[in-house]
Amino acid sequence: MPADTPLPAAAAPLRPRAMTLGEHVRRTVALAPPVMLARLGMVVTITVDTAMVGRAGAAELAAYAISMPPQIIMLTIGAGLLTGTVVLAAQADGAGESGRSGVILRFALLIGLALGLVFAAIVAQGETLLRLLGQSAELSAAGGRVLEMWAVGMPGLTLYMAAAFFLEGLSRPRAGMAVMLLANLLNAGLNWLMIYGNWGFAADGAAGAALATSITRWAMFFAIAGYIWFGLDHARYGLRERIAGRWPVAKRLMALGAPFGFGIGLETTAFAAIATFAGWLGELPLAAYHTAINFNALIYMLALGLSTATAVRVGNAIGREDPAGMRTAGWVGTGLVVLPMGLAAFFVWAFPETVIGFYTNDPTVIPYALAALAVVPAVCISDGVQAVLMGAVRGAADVWIPNTIYAVCFWGLMAPLGWWWGVERGHGAPGLLWVAALALTVSAVLAAWRFHVLSRRLIGRA
Repeated sequence: MPADTPLPAAAAPLRPRAMTLGEHVRRTVALAPPVMLARLGMVVTITVDTAMVGRAGAAELAAYAISMPPQIIMLTIGAGLLTGTVVLAAQADGAGESGRSGVILRFALLIGLALGLVFAAIVAQGETLLRLLGQSAELSAAGGRVLEMWAVGMPGLTLYMAAAFFLEGLSRPRAGMAVMLLANLLNAGLNWLMIYGNWGFAADGAAGAALATSITRWAMFFAIAGYIWFGLDHARYGLRERIAGRWPVAKRLMALGAPFGFGIGLETTAFAAIATFAGWLGELPLAAYHTAINFNALIYMLALGLSTATAVRVGNAIGREDPAGMRTAGWVGTGLVVLPMGLAAFFVWAFPETVIGFYTNDPTVIPYALAALAVVPAVCISDGVQAVLMGAVRGAADVWIPNTIYAVCFWGLMAPLGWWWGVERGHGAPGLLWVAALALTVSAVLAAWRFHVLSRRLIGRA
């Protein structure tokens, strides 16, 4: 059978189109919450780490904070490189060709394993990386040890993402949600042992938190792999299909994933540059910046859930050759994101002391953190809107124009302006965050323009 021939035994009816605006809203809302919770769970592990490490002292919190940019770059680039899994699985599902899914999954897992091993090798050189980024010898040594612990879990995380993205593309995200909820309980328990030295464990502070999360990431992969193998219909989804001779699928995954990874890498490395600038400002501004940006990341997971749901629904529409459905799916997702992001912005504005109290009780950190957190409402709304619009664009397998938008907004605008405004002009962590808000707003406007252009065309499958 030729590599691109549908598998007739596993064919399923086309995923039917939504006929009304209300039905579009219901389908997006039905798909988004499990994805939101799954994405939220990934950041909650970092949030819980931050809160628990913060109670071990400002020095441990700074070491944890400075370890985040390198490993977050690896994480998000890996997610981008694996995003093709969601797109191809969603388009195949929308076209009634779910039998192709098993081949997509197997190649995605191979790519995920390779990425995880490469990322682990890079992150393990943490102290050298931090020194090259201009951090002090003391902070580089402390943060480098934390990065060595992050390296342990890198392959487990990329394998987990490949499997979870596969299920999301099939509109089956609840398994990922359940795994993440249980993973957070495991992570918190391991933190209690490894950060503070309970039950005979060594009190390892920030490094202990990173090792606990790395162990949790491997547990996440084994749990979701077990669900796929024992919980899905092997015949329907082609889980036992051989990948020999199916290399065009791998090429399509990489052809989609490489530009996605590059684009997300542009955004993430620019934010890593901003975090590096915060490190140049000193231990307290760095801890404050990390606290504010972590809380924003927590809120952002709500938008990312809607972004993924929107990408899946746009991909489904393209799979069944439904341009009107594609347009409506994209704009409905964009409209829906405004409510949760607006509520989150109001909460941060109204109860900043409550938020800060979750992260730290260190009186030297709190004033800096409150000043940085005051900017988060402006950041999170623009961040949410641009995330969903980029999800809609990526669901259409459009890659290079979004990358250009990211290059302009994050490296042409945010990074240089952040250095000038936050460091040279002395506006500190709040100044860095105001620049981020500006760049995200411009990105949202340009992404809206791009989706408008795409939605007027008949888009073919990737």
